[in-house]
Amino acid sequence: MKVAFATENLIDVDAHFGWAKKIAIYEVQPDASRLVEVVEFAGDLAEDGTEDKLVPKLDAVRDCAMLYVAAIGGSAAAKVVNLRVHPVKVANPQPIATIIERLQEVLKGTPPPWLRKVLLKGRERSFDFDAEHDAASEAEHA
Repeated sequence: MKVAFATENLIDVDAHFGWAKKIAIYEVQPDASRLVEVVEFAGDLAEDGTEDKLVPKLDAVRDCAMLYVAAIGGSAAAKVVNLRVHPVKVANPQPIATIIERLQEVLKGTPPPWLRKVLLKGRERSFDFDAEHDAASEAEHA
């Protein structure tokens, strides 16, 4: 799964989503992780009442399952959730590597229901109705 981190230094989750100068995107699997992309943002990112600055950030995290931030405004959080990305706020700056390690441990075990749902992002549900019908027919005739 892809996980995004709002960061200033590429080491810690230490940035407010709207003001972040960088978003680091990692591919995280139970036994491996790799930096996929660093998206950098320029211009005036300070709070200004306009949400135009969020558009490129929302585009950057669109394919991610989770987004770690130091802070995020209510409106921005709603937009992130609408993309089916799960925002996670960290209370204090935390190393990205530590968060990835914790995620990997959870992925190796039995992830909680909310994370299982996040892991299904981007996968279409498929049902084999013919197989289901055949099994039902066999059960009726048995």
